[in-house]
Amino acid sequence: MPEQNRVRVEPAPEPPLLASRLTPAVPAEPVVARPRLLRRLDEGSAGPVTLVAAPAGWGKTTLLASWVRLGGAPPDVEPGAIVPDSGDLSVSSSDTPVSAWMSVEAGDDGDRLWAYLAAALRSATGSAPGGPVPDRPPRPDQLEALAATLAAADRPVLLILDDLHRVADPAALTGLEFLLRHAGRRLRLVIGARAGLHLPLHRLRLAGELTEIGPDELAFTDDEVADLLTAHAAALPAAAVHRLRERTGGWPAALRIAALAVRGQPDPERWVGQFGGDQPEIAGYLHEEVLATLDPAQEDLLRRTALVDTVCADLAEALTGRADAGQALADLAGTGGLLHREDTRPPWYRCESLLADLLRADLARLPADQLRELHVRAADWYAGAGRPADGLRHALAAGRWDLAGDLFVAHWPELTRYDRDPVHVPAPAPPPAEVIRADPEVALACAAERAYAGDLPAATGHLRAAAGHAAGLPVPRRDRFLRLVTALELTVARLADDRAEVRAAAARLLSTRPAQATPTRVPDSPPVGAASSAPTAGGGGAADDLDLRAFTGTALGLVELADGALPTARFVRARAAAREAGRPRAELVAASRAALLLAVRGELRTAEQAARDALGMPPSRGWSCRLDCGYAYLALAVVALLRDQPEEATTNLALALPALDAAGGWGGNPEVGDDWLTVDEPVAAAVAALCRAQLRRDSGDPAAGQRLLVRAREALADRPPTARLTGLLRAAEAELRAARGDLDSARELLAGAADEGADPVLAVTLAKVQLLAGDAAAAERTLPDWKAPAATAWPLPVRLEAALLDAVLADRAGDGRRAGRVLEQTLDLAGPQGCRRVFTHAEPPVRDLLAAHLDAGTAHFALVSDLVRGAGQSAAAPTAAGARSALDEPLTERELTILRYLQSILSNVEIASELSLSVNTVKTHVRNIYRKLDATRRREAVRRARELRLI
Repeated sequence: MPEQNRVRVEPAPEPPLLASRLTPAVPAEPVVARPRLLRRLDEGSAGPVTLVAAPAGWGKTTLLASWVRLGGAPPDVEPGAIVPDSGDLSVSSSDTPVSAWMSVEAGDDGDRLWAYLAAALRSATGSAPGGPVPDRPPRPDQLEALAATLAAADRPVLLILDDLHRVADPAALTGLEFLLRHAGRRLRLVIGARAGLHLPLHRLRLAGELTEIGPDELAFTDDEVADLLTAHAAALPAAAVHRLRERTGGWPAALRIAALAVRGQPDPERWVGQFGGDQPEIAGYLHEEVLATLDPAQEDLLRRTALVDTVCADLAEALTGRADAGQALADLAGTGGLLHREDTRPPWYRCESLLADLLRADLARLPADQLRELHVRAADWYAGAGRPADGLRHALAAGRWDLAGDLFVAHWPELTRYDRDPVHVPAPAPPPAEVIRADPEVALACAAERAYAGDLPAATGHLRAAAGHAAGLPVPRRDRFLRLVTALELTVARLADDRAEVRAAAARLLSTRPAQATPTRVPDSPPVGAASSAPTAGGGGAADDLDLRAFTGTALGLVELADGALPTARFVRARAAAREAGRPRAELVAASRAALLLAVRGELRTAEQAARDALGMPPSRGWSCRLDCGYAYLALAVVALLRDQPEEATTNLALALPALDAAGGWGGNPEVGDDWLTVDEPVAAAVAALCRAQLRRDSGDPAAGQRLLVRAREALADRPPTARLTGLLRAAEAELRAARGDLDSARELLAGAADEGADPVLAVTLAKVQLLAGDAAAAERTLPDWKAPAATAWPLPVRLEAALLDAVLADRAGDGRRAGRVLEQTLDLAGPQGCRRVFTHAEPPVRDLLAAHLDAGTAHFALVSDLVRGAGQSAAAPTAAGARSALDEPLTERELTILRYLQSILSNVEIASELSLSVNTVKTHVRNIYRKLDATRRREAVRRARELRLI
């Protein structure tokens, strides 16, 4: 057989490796240092995996490159500093990991990926070609050898992988996952990626081995925006900086585009106000870098759901017809990062503002019939989901006049805006004249929609147009129609801050209630001539009556609250009516305000329940309602403060004040101006000042608390209805002045408090100041009768303060039996509400009374024991730990436990039974307690322990 010719085939040469892919990219200058993110990377890189994940333009590569070039977050890098392009990648400390950088490019398969991984790992480990680092996707034995090499390395290897989402083949990353698990934590990954990462993130997250930095952290703060603009020589006023950050959501790419563009604008502030995602530079970037990466189905989902501000799975399904819309939304929010998931159940999603601008501009270019169909779908869904305001807006946009009129008539109490900020949406096309003639309620629906959007002139115009058709309606319908007109007049007046007209419109509305209806107090009579425009009395049934009570009660309560009054009962009644009528939006407003006012009154259990009910309503409905939630959190802060839970009070205050736009006063600087005392919410601002002042006092800075109260009182000086609120502020300020030893100015502040009919909180505080000054007789004369029938209307903390002072005065007069009776009655009042602060932060005589009360016997033994300990911790006296260490032989924990029982009337046998110990063991502990406290009897040991603040 002839010998065949053999042709030798040479392997194709490997393409060269680019050095630019193995070194950090040089970002476009200037780059602003962001120490908070550099520190997060420092902290995260101490663990196995750190993932910086966000869509395009969020500064992932810039952040990672800056971090590597700076060698971490050095202490001398301040916010706003310009990062130098030093190119120095050296590691200065032998105990830090050695780093290696690798950039992934589109089209990298397993072979190409591992070629670069091998080069990066060799540079970090010092391995030579042909060593344990393979150039191609490794076999299992090669992986094990490489893992062993990494595990034995002197220093950990920190591998920075940028744009890892470009790896399309999951198998290409299998070896990397193996090394993470078996390299003995000597391999650490820092990954920059967009979405679709083929790594076991859920397992890493569950094991606590994953640090994640996402868009929320990558977003620029106001200060960072200002630094970026300054670096681009485009400084703006603070208000314009804040506006720009809000419009961009802190998106770095948009901010850089804005910084470059704003320099050439003749009116930069106006330009910032018009900045949006439909501008050519932003639109081009979003189309090329964001939308181009999506498949057509995802892009269509985003575009259709951009019709609404927030979207959930059911609404997305209605808009798109996709059964898998919920999963698609979750994917876009999770891996894609294009949607922000709200903390709600069920989850609601919000598109980034600039992307939403672009998508809505695309929507506007759809054929009119397609756009109308989308609005119809949205209107139908909202109408069936209990969101009538949104349903009305889309019904009008779709020209569904019948649906708009029906929605307004059925849901008018819910079609009023309670949020502070208007909803900026374009006005829908007005209905044809023939529609208004046939159905004038449609004009009222248009007025309601414009009032909700904050366009009050347009709302008034629609109202006038509707009123001209009232005369032609049959009587029952006309009465209902005129009631609805009056309700809209009330809404417009409230949004215009015309409080007199709100009261007048409420009076006209309430005058239509049937004679047998539940009475509702009206603050003012209607103006002369107003009755002619109101419907006749007696219209509507029980449901209409509930709507009127909920609607007018909420509106009048908000007006009184804005005046600085404390209309607790009005909000409580409005909440009950709204709940019975099934009006959740009005119920939320009334519940949140009632919670705060009830907390100020000391009705802590009811206040806490109302606040938690209020906080539970928005998440389930996709609402924002920041202002309502701010009131609820502030109520919980007051409850926690009165229960002597300062940490919880501080936490709830931190949640409340930003929502109330009062963050300036919470920032911790007592010298800030009083602009944080918002004119719109004077009661909330004053209560926040009261809470903050008490916390400042507790932390040892009564002067700062006093300054807060002075500013709060001055801010309310020109508001006559604020007498009760001002009284609380004056009393708290006087107490702080007295605590600082300034008794004279405290008395001056309380001038007139001893007069007949004076505010009881001022009278009680004056009596406390007089007792501090040593004038017990004057304190007894000033102290009002806390047991009188009228005293039941006082706030509970005021009544408890008066009762405690009465007990102290009785004890000073030598009437110990009466002091004990009064103290027991005080505990009866305080116990059900858990009101502890009046005891734990009272003057030392109160603590002594409580301690003596334990010896005498009480039905509140556990409570009094706890109060005695709490009062001891609050007093300026040696701590228990200090006292124990001061003893020659400190008490053990078991001895301290038994010592607390020695305060009671329990025998040794009963104490042994309570603690599940033998009687002999208890007797041994008691003998040790006597010896260590140098006592010979039980009463003497208890007295000595109290002197040392051990109990």
